[in-house]
Amino acid sequence: MMLQDKVAVIYGAGGDVGAAVARAFANEGANVFLTGRSYGPVEVVAKEIVSSGGFAQAAEVDALNEQAVDTHLKSVIAEAGRVDISFNAIGIPDSDVVGVPLVYLDAKQFTMPVTGYVTSYFLTARLAARRMIPRRSGVIMTISALPARTGTAFVGGYSPAMAAKEALTRNLSAELAAEGIRVVSLRPHAMPETASIQEVFNLKAASVMTWEQWQETQASRTHTRRLMTLEELANVAVFMASDKASGMTGTTVNLTMGSLDD
Repeated sequence: MMLQDKVAVIYGAGGDVGAAVARAFANEGANVFLTGRSYGPVEVVAKEIVSSGGFAQAAEVDALNEQAVDTHLKSVIAEAGRVDISFNAIGIPDSDVVGVPLVYLDAKQFTMPVTGYVTSYFLTARLAARRMIPRRSGVIMTISALPARTGTAFVGGYSPAMAAKEALTRNLSAELAAEGIRVVSLRPHAMPETASIQEVFNLKAASVMTWEQWQETQASRTHTRRLMTLEELANVAVFMASDKASGMTGTTVNLTMGSLDD
């Protein structure tokens, strides 16, 4: 197994991406500590993993609350002895972020995703790194999105937020690589299984096309003429978190299926 006995903390584990990554990590032998702002969805994922023979613990943790993140990490260290992987998959409801032209967007609504996404990533990465440095080993990961690199209409501060996360990934790696810690981002695009993408469709396109037409439009921009699945994303996350990806740090893995050429 690629992650046998690794200790992974996943933030936003109650969401579609976080849950898929949690299951994939556990399937590859990791002990996963799942967190979310609401306990219920995280508990459901943890129970699924345990019922399949894996190890999982659920906790309610606000990833924007430094004390809450720190306290949870202390409990993980007390039980497992270390943290090998920190994966930030927190999300902000798209109805609070997208659908309004920039010229009509107030400053607070624009900066909310920038502040939320970047601060959460910074806090979880920094506090995990402090536990990883003494062992000179660890992987810090997060999720980005295509708008980080290409102009996208009606997404407010979401694009700047994703671009800032990718920049933070590079900077964290530049500082932490000498400590034996790798830092990487994953950049998927328009996975139709996720509730967030369906929400974006409802906010931006439902008035002019059907859900099926929207998927076909997005897929037509890829090299494969199809959209990525959650399982494919999770499989890449497993590889990037494993020792087999030891040569990769300070980078964002392009999972847009060719929608964005790097």
